[in-house]
Amino acid sequence: MKWEKAPESLVQTFDAALPEDARVERRKMFGYPCAFVGGNMFAGLHEARLIVRLPEEARETLLALEGACSFEPMAGRPMREYVVVPPQVVADPAALREWVGQAFTYGSTLAPKSGEKRTGDRKSRSRR
Repeated sequence: MKWEKAPESLVQTFDAALPEDARVERRKMFGYPCAFVGGNMFAGLHEARLIVRLPEEARETLLALEGACSFEPMAGRPMREYVVVPPQVVADPAALREWVGQAFTYGSTLAPKSGEKRTGDRKSRSRR
């Protein structure tokens, strides 16, 4: 399965919505722009979708909005805690910054990941 490239306008919207905090680390995942804090992804793009990682109560609130859904990069393979932000929120810069901010705050509470897992070393992955 070949994924579509994220539209440049969405990449710019995503960049503008990220918190101005030195702890935000921008890098790619699945070939798409994503944002990490403490080694944990808290927001990103996948094709023409913007996704955020939220705690349960915030996830339920966002999922109640029309157009929001759980994030599944491949059908039947949901990524736990991630929600696709609905188009009406993506189109509202203040609302989008609020949701991305909540995702950043949540990501900040997660245990930091060591750089070891990001090296691609299969031995480090087998110890999970």
